[in-house]
Amino acid sequence: MKILIAHNDYGRPSGEEAVVDHMDLMMRSHGHQTCFYRPSTARHRSGLVNKVRVFFSGIYSLRGIRTIKKTLHKERPDIINVHNLYPFISPAALFTCKSAGIPIVMTVHNYRLVCPTGLFLRDGRPCERCLRRGDEWGCVRYNCEKNFFKSVGYALRGYVARMTGAYQKNVDRYVCLTSFQKKKLIEAGFTAEKIRVIPNSISVTPSWSSMPGKYIAYVGRLSQEKGWDMLVEIARQRPDLYIEAAGFNNSPVTDLPSNIRLRGHLNADQLAGFYRHARFLVIPSRCYEGFPLVALEAMAMGKTVVAPDHGGFTDILGKGPDAVGLLFRPSDLTDLEAVVLRLWHDEKLVQHLGKRCFEKIKTSYSSEIVYQQWEHLFLELLQTQKN
Repeated sequence: MKILIAHNDYGRPSGEEAVVDHMDLMMRSHGHQTCFYRPSTARHRSGLVNKVRVFFSGIYSLRGIRTIKKTLHKERPDIINVHNLYPFISPAALFTCKSAGIPIVMTVHNYRLVCPTGLFLRDGRPCERCLRRGDEWGCVRYNCEKNFFKSVGYALRGYVARMTGAYQKNVDRYVCLTSFQKKKLIEAGFTAEKIRVIPNSISVTPSWSSMPGKYIAYVGRLSQEKGWDMLVEIARQRPDLYIEAAGFNNSPVTDLPSNIRLRGHLNADQLAGFYRHARFLVIPSRCYEGFPLVALEAMAMGKTVVAPDHGGFTDILGKGPDAVGLLFRPSDLTDLEAVVLRLWHDEKLVQHLGKRCFEKIKTSYSSEIVYQQWEHLFLELLQTQKN
């Protein structure tokens, strides 16, 4: 089987790029061929000309259509796996893929099929206005991107994709990462029969770290939608806690309490060591998130996770006696602090949940388990095509 992976890389490294790379490795390790159409936004983030180009490409990318047509002719794949289309591929390219008669599977990393920003977030809180109203123009009305030019561009490209039926008419299967995502797509009018839930996966390490850990770990952008400010406030109020953060920062961080250490961007080996020496991971996101790889990375090391009780986190960590982590009320600083303190002072609970995390990785999120789900889906589509 030959799989064409279509993905527009973001300006900075993201979890989606890691998932795309992992998909490539997972398929090739099982004897399949992969090929790519993979433009990047990295060199087009500044300058008026670049911004205008990005604006119009997201709506209709003639270059994206031409390039994917050439790629299909050259590579002749059996399956097309689409990830991010914006801005240089654009949903318009899906019509070209469909006309080639090749099954299209779209991996749904976020909520962009329904929400122009992909976050379901406004003014620091989850917002589903676009889902409820069935339109994208709230993004402009509320300037969700905090940049009017970008908000208009995001709304317009979402509107055009919806009105032309780029997704509905061309995508054969949508792969959501969690049942929460599937539920939201169905609410937005997407056909339930076309949606599958296949989670992100990770290669399981041969053993897990049982060391108690020296600090609370945070991995990700140091931004408001990620809830970073709540973690800083807890550290400020609780000097007995010690927090280390790894990840990108869009603006200078000032006035941090002394019990927070910023580690910056870490490579894969450094990040593994970072998790290994942590007590647990905190993901305090105000937004729903899709399926954060950082959760899997920590769990694979036997480290439990604290996350908000919304979006995909409820699926990933579970609730009740089978839970592998602890959930807090979304955007509730007091509840987040209580959960963090509970784990910080209860080593036995940390160990117990950490072991459960590692077991869940092996049974639900290992590459072998998840590969079987992908293989089944691809073979199903190819068989349907033959019939």
